[in-house]
Amino acid sequence: MKKVGIALLGLGVVGSGTYRILEKNKEYIKNHYGVEIEVMHILEKDTTKAEALGIDKSIVSVDINNVINNPNISIVAEFFGGIEPARSFLIASLRAGKSVVTSNKEMLAKCWQELDAAAREGKAGLYFEASCVGGVPIIRTLQESMQGNNILSIMGIVNGTTNYILSNMADKGLEYSDVLREAQRLGYAEANPSADVDGFDSMYKLSILSTLAFHKRIPLDKIYREGISKISKKDIEIGKELGYTLKLLAIGKLADGKIEARVHPAFIQNTHPLATVKGSFNAVMIAGDNVGDIMLYGRGAGDLPTGSAIVSDIVFCARQTEHILPVFATPRDTDFSDDFDSKYYIRMSVADKSGVLSKITGVFGKYDVSIATMQQRQSGDDPAVASVIFFSHENREKNVMRAISEIKSLNEVKEVDAVIRVVD
Repeated sequence: MKKVGIALLGLGVVGSGTYRILEKNKEYIKNHYGVEIEVMHILEKDTTKAEALGIDKSIVSVDINNVINNPNISIVAEFFGGIEPARSFLIASLRAGKSVVTSNKEMLAKCWQELDAAAREGKAGLYFEASCVGGVPIIRTLQESMQGNNILSIMGIVNGTTNYILSNMADKGLEYSDVLREAQRLGYAEANPSADVDGFDSMYKLSILSTLAFHKRIPLDKIYREGISKISKKDIEIGKELGYTLKLLAIGKLADGKIEARVHPAFIQNTHPLATVKGSFNAVMIAGDNVGDIMLYGRGAGDLPTGSAIVSDIVFCARQTEHILPVFATPRDTDFSDDFDSKYYIRMSVADKSGVLSKITGVFGKYDVSIATMQQRQSGDDPAVASVIFFSHENREKNVMRAISEIKSLNEVKEVDAVIRVVD
């Protein structure tokens, strides 16, 4: 029986969940996977967390050297979050030959090259299944199950907080601010929700997933990012009337030999597989040139779902005789596209008088923006203001944004209320 000593850095929500899974499934892991896993040290300053889990306080400290200098510890699982001290502790562990398991998507997205170099120096492994989509095995799928394909695109709902907010706005007819407060009360959203609602969390995950999918490092500055804080219930309601559901999507794709990477709200048809993903659940669709479309779905966060992915990596790591690190090409600026094709939903409030629409459509024509449909509705209580809604054909992003910028300067246009991409 192979015995493996591990250290846990932090006993927060996921760290505690991981410890509980390891204890509960200890015999199962021994009997079915042939490894005996022992938690030999824990870094945690709040000893009451260890006491609550029945952990012997003699293996709890705040000194990383107790981990690095212990020859019996071969795997370090990190739960601190953020960049420091996680980055420094993990680089030191990797250089000491200890493999790392982490769910820290921000650190991985920003510091992957440093971590990879340290792992190669120490001949250690770097495992991060839990960094993206919680308990859903998306990382292992990309690394171990898609060798027979060139991956053409990856698209998904990878943030549970924003999916919960948008789902509840749609189902309950509430405004963004009301649902956000409820999500914070229930613990789905942080007191400062920016990482989720402004798209940073999804951006970090897309960087990791696209890097694995396209075998090139996808830097964060190559990812277009837009959050959900400007979404109104009015647009969600109009979308529902017309057969669309609104989601925050993370999209990576190869188009004309270049990589597109973007995070933004998007309307998708109600018949689209991602339209049925509700609440805090996540889902990712992968398109391969041979397998076609596949979709992975499950809980994207939480102590036990994320702990499940961590434990999966710990067991997988413990059974390896040689750690294989993925190899990526060094990207060039020319590998990425700074423009992309999309359809658009555009809503604006305009003066309700003759000649206005011709001016607006004239601007669209000037920038080669093709409009598929247009409808006019009364806007609020002011009879002199109309709400005009355009759905476009597929157009270049830059052309649409140039047109919108000019339309905003028209005297007859009171407000461009919403510009939302539409994804087939």
